[in-house]
Amino acid sequence: MHQPFASDESRAVARRTAGRLEAIWIKRAHRVPMTAVSEARVIAGQGLADSVDRSRRRQITLVEREIWEQAVAALGGDVPPSRRRANLLVSGLPLVGMRGRTLLIGSVRVMIGGELKPCERMDEALPGLRAALYPDWNGGAFAQVLSDGVIRVGDPILRLVAS
Repeated sequence: MHQPFASDESRAVARRTAGRLEAIWIKRAHRVPMTAVSEARVIAGQGLADSVDRSRRRQITLVEREIWEQAVAALGGDVPPSRRRANLLVSGLPLVGMRGRTLLIGSVRVMIGGELKPCERMDEALPGLRAALYPDWNGGAFAQVLSDGVIRVGDPILRLVAS
C-alpha cells in the first residue's frame, strides 16, 4: 500500500544520500576566529543569520570532515576544521560534483552552487594545506539557501533528487 508523503520536500525525494551536520560556525567579523554554535537560523536567499561573509552566490559554505581530516593528517598537522572558515562541517556526504544538487539539512533546503577553492590562509594554518585542498572539491562547496529554518548540529543531510 502506498503511504502519503509528509511534505513537499519528501515528495521531491526519489533517492536519498544521507550525511550528518557535524558543526556550524558563524563568521561574526572578517579575520577573527569563527564562532561555533549548536544551531543557527538560516534565511532563504541570504545564508546564516549574523554571518558577515555572505554573497548572492556564496550564501553558505560547506566542508567535508573526511576530506579535511585526510588532508591535515597527510601533512602531519593537527588543525581544527574551523580554520577552513566554512559555515558547515558535514560527514558521510561527498560534495564532489554536486553543483546544482539540492540538499535538505534538517528542514532547510540549499542548492550547491559550486566548488570552493582554498585561499592562502590555509597555508597560514598549515603549510601545504592550500595545495592539498585545491583539487577535486577538497576545499568544499558553496550553496544558495532555498528555504528558511533552523539547522542543528546532528541534523541529517539528504541529497534530494526530483521524482
